Amino acid sequence: MKPSRDIARLLEIMAALRTPGTGCPWDLEQTFSTIAPYTLEEAYEVADAIERGDLADLREELGDLLLQVVFHARMAEEQGAFDFGSVVEAITEKLVRRHPHVFGETRGLSPKQVEGLWDRIKAEEKAERATRAGKPEDLGEDLGEDLGEDLVADLGALAGVPVAMPALTRALKLQAKAGKVGFDWNDPMAVLSKIREECDEIEAEIAAGDRGKAADEAGDLLFAVVNLARHLDADPEAALRAANRKFTRRFRSIEQALAAVGKRPQDSTLAEMDALWDAAKAAEKADQK
Repeated sequence: MKPSRDIARLLEIMAALRTPGTGCPWDLEQTFSTIAPYTLEEAYEVADAIERGDLADLREELGDLLLQVVFHARMAEEQGAFDFGSVVEAITEKLVRRHPHVFGETRGLSPKQVEGLWDRIKAEEKAERATRAGKPEDLGEDLGEDLGEDLVADLGALAGVPVAMPALTRALKLQAKAGKVGFDWNDPMAVLSKIREECDEIEAEIAAGDRGKAADEAGDLLFAVVNLARHLDADPEAALRAANRKFTRRFRSIEQALAAVGKRPQDSTLAEMDALWDAAKAAEKADQK
């Protein structure tokens, strides 16, 4: 059977899956909240396929991610909120609106100017949404007391960074937004100095026997390391994924080396495994030359 290229067929299938009485029992009991973790998982699998350079897998994972969009849109349609067509219409209008240098009269912009234009248009969109929702444009000194911290966050310089976003990515987004209004370090060395400061604070709390405060300082350290990655023009999520792959590869080398002499990691000392780790690390460096 030749696969259909018609999005309408996919929408029909989802509608059938969600039809009470004849649909899939599992699909029927799902909600936005229960499906959200799968949506995040599929997005990560797309990123993983890209990292591995597997285009065949990427095609499949993009399909899985598209299914998530269709699933959410179908549930919204059942509630009379919006449908898949509305989703497509909204993103189409947004792309045209945010690219006046392509679809409008603005021409000859540099990539940096395009980025600035995109940010300005996004800010205008947020202000318009706030106005429609009855949110005041002028914050004033005691708006936080009157309307709550959440509203201030919605309208402030850090607005638009979802709380549910992965922590590393959210830290990166928050730092970038703060940087745009001048709250930023000047160079990577300044950030590195901050990292050393955070390490000293962790050491002090551990020495004082306060593991709770030490854990809190560890969070500050992670935040500072994300900032360092940003100043090095590196994506912290991608950097950590690469470190995870490196750790997995080297630990498997340890397991293989131990298996060759009839041993397992749990039967070995830390010193033995550390020596094998160093050997795996040296072998990788030799291969890279």
